[in-house]
Amino acid sequence: MSIFYMPTKVFDEKDAVIKNAGVLKAFGKKALIVTGSSSAMKNGAYNDVVEALESQGISHVLFNEIEENPSTDTIMRARDFGLSVNVDFVVGVGGGSPMDASKAIALMIKHKDASKDYMYDPSQPSDTIPVVCVPTTCGTGSEVTAVSVLTVPEKDTKISIKHKIFPKVSFIDGKYLKSAPAHVLNNTAIDALTHMYESYLNVNSTVYSEMCVDAGLRSWAKNLDIIKGERVPTDDDYQNLMRASMMAGMAIAQDGTALPHGFSYGLTTRKHVPHGKAVGYFTAGYLACADQKDREYLLKTAGFTSLEDFQEVLYKACGPVDVDEDFLMTLVEEMSVNTAKLKAVPYHVGRDELVKIALYTKKSGY
Repeated sequence: MSIFYMPTKVFDEKDAVIKNAGVLKAFGKKALIVTGSSSAMKNGAYNDVVEALESQGISHVLFNEIEENPSTDTIMRARDFGLSVNVDFVVGVGGGSPMDASKAIALMIKHKDASKDYMYDPSQPSDTIPVVCVPTTCGTGSEVTAVSVLTVPEKDTKISIKHKIFPKVSFIDGKYLKSAPAHVLNNTAIDALTHMYESYLNVNSTVYSEMCVDAGLRSWAKNLDIIKGERVPTDDDYQNLMRASMMAGMAIAQDGTALPHGFSYGLTTRKHVPHGKAVGYFTAGYLACADQKDREYLLKTAGFTSLEDFQEVLYKACGPVDVDEDFLMTLVEEMSVNTAKLKAVPYHVGRDELVKIALYTKKSGY
């Protein structure tokens, strides 16, 4: 049996927020806008959201303290702020961090008396106040997933909360990418690519998620020369990058992620390697262990000629990862007991395969 569930309504066009502001009236009279410290203001997304809300007579307050890889402590501070001003819904504006955070904040506002442990208690109800998302990067796909990945300070790692929270509405507008530095564009685009690879190479993969992967890879491939730094993106390219990221999000919303994401969390939280770059670092090894036919399809459809070509593009686009073998072996030990990620892998994965995935890029000289 195959199931495809994607309850988020998506508006994909230039000026999507302004043109479709009327849909926001259904969610309440006061919005909590959740952003990072500055990027949503610089790229114009925050101003668009404010204009859209005000055009519908909806008041708003701002919480702009979401850090990269937001912590559960930040979620609780935002929850308390939202409760203090009586908001009806949450609008997450930015990359994966603000959008993931907005879901968890909406959950905790709904359950106002709960401690932060509620986020990781699957026995508790998952109802929330409504969530709206406005992505401003082209990697996370959080605007169409139910996932919220947060840093748990007590465990010094990133862990998905146990509640599935889809945004009610998301607005896809490529213009917000125009102010993004090249390294941000590249890192987030690589993140989207790994989402598609991990969704396809996944025991949960279905004909429907593969449909999203195929469409997303073909969109992604149109912009490979931009990732390589060979040309400047156009407005259509920016929209296409956003669309590829959304397709990737739709795919992992069905299947989840696998080992490269699992390995990456330690690299991000302990070595401060950007998320897309960290996941990409382990993707070559994951592909190397996969069936040859699957590997060739995934590489070719995204525009790569070989696994080595993928590694070279990643190296040039995102730079090297400075990490020693001992640390990578520590990640192997941690992943060897991560049953959720191990169960997602569609091929045999024992200790030898874990070591190969962890060390493949380093031993390749990248």
